[in-house]
Amino acid sequence: MPALEAARDGTREADLAACRALLRGGSRSFHAASLLLPRRVRAPASALYAFCRLADDAVDLDGGRAAAVARLRERLTRAYEGRPLPIPADRAFAAVVAEHGVPLALPEALLEGLAWDAEGGRRYEDLPALEAYAARVAGSVGCMMAVLMGVRDRAALARACDLGVAMQLTNIARDVGEDARAGRLYLPLRWLREAGVDGDEWLVRPVFDPAVAGVVRRLLLAADELYRRAGAGIAALPSGCRPGIRAAGLLYAGIGREVERRGFDSVSGRARMPASRKAALLLRAALPGGAGRSSEAAARVAPPLAATRFLVDAAVAAVPPPAVGLGRLGLEARVVWVIDLFARLERRDREAAAAARGG
Repeated sequence: MPALEAARDGTREADLAACRALLRGGSRSFHAASLLLPRRVRAPASALYAFCRLADDAVDLDGGRAAAVARLRERLTRAYEGRPLPIPADRAFAAVVAEHGVPLALPEALLEGLAWDAEGGRRYEDLPALEAYAARVAGSVGCMMAVLMGVRDRAALARACDLGVAMQLTNIARDVGEDARAGRLYLPLRWLREAGVDGDEWLVRPVFDPAVAGVVRRLLLAADELYRRAGAGIAALPSGCRPGIRAAGLLYAGIGREVERRGFDSVSGRARMPASRKAALLLRAALPGGAGRSSEAAARVAPPLAATRFLVDAAVAAVPPPAVGLGRLGLEARVVWVIDLFARLERRDREAAAAARGG
C-alpha cells in the first residue's frame, strides 16, 4: 500500500506540474497573482485554471463547437463521478472539486457560457445581458476560487463573483477589435445604438472612432464599479489569500487603464501592460491596507448581481469539506520572486524586440 500511495502522490504532483505549466504559458497576469497565494490554494487554483483554459480553448477552435461543448459536459460529468479522462488537467480538477466541495453548478455555468460562445453570432442587448454572460464564463471562476479558499459567506461569495465579472468586462473592452475580426461582438447593442453605431454594420468594417471609444469607456466604468465592490470583500478572505486576490483585481483593472491611455482604442490594437507596471501593482497588492477605500461597509454587504445570484446560492447551499488552515507561507519571499520574474520577462521582451528590429 505505501508504494501505491507513493505512486498516486507522484501522479498527482505530475498533474499539478502540468497545470502550473499551462497557467504560466496561458496568462501572465493570473499566474503572477497566483504566486501570492498560499500553496494550499495556489495548487488547486492551477488545476481549476487548467481545466477552464482547456475548456475555453476546445470551444474556441474553428468548426465543431457544439460537439466540443458536448464533449466538455461529458468530461465534467466524469470528473464529478471520480472517473476523469486520463489527462493531467481532468485528473487534477476531479481531485480538487472532490476535496474542496465545489458544487457542480459552478463549472456547469462556465460550460453554459462557453456554449453561448459556440452558438456564434450571439449578441447582448444591454449591460445586464452581458453580465449574464460574464457571470457564466468568469463569475463562476471567481466563485470557485472563493470556495477553494474555504469561503462560504454569502456576501464574500458575491464579491468574488463581482471580481470575475469585472475581469471579463475588462477583457471585452480590451479585445473589441480582436473579437470583431473574428466575427464576435460583445459590446452592448443598446449602448452602440445610443452612440449612433449599428452593431451589424460596424462588425462588417470595424473601425475606431469617438462613438466606439465612448462605448468602451462606459464598459470600463461598469467594470471599475465592480472592482470597487470586489475590493470590499477582500477582508472576508483568509488573510493569506488577500494579497493574491488583491493582485488579480489590480492587474486586470490596470489593463483597463492601459486601454484608457490609448484613448479607449481597443480596435486598432490590443493594450498591453508593461512588466514594470505589473511589478509595481503586485508590490502594492502585498502591502497592508492595499484595498484602500473599496473596503466600505456598504459595498462589502451589497447583494449579488442579479446575474450571479444563482452562483452564490449554489456555493452557499453546498456542503463544505472539513476546514483546513491556510497558514502563512512566506508572502514577502513570494513578492520578491514575482517582481524579479517580471523584470526578467521585461528584459526578454526587450531582447526579442531588438532581435526583430535587427532582423
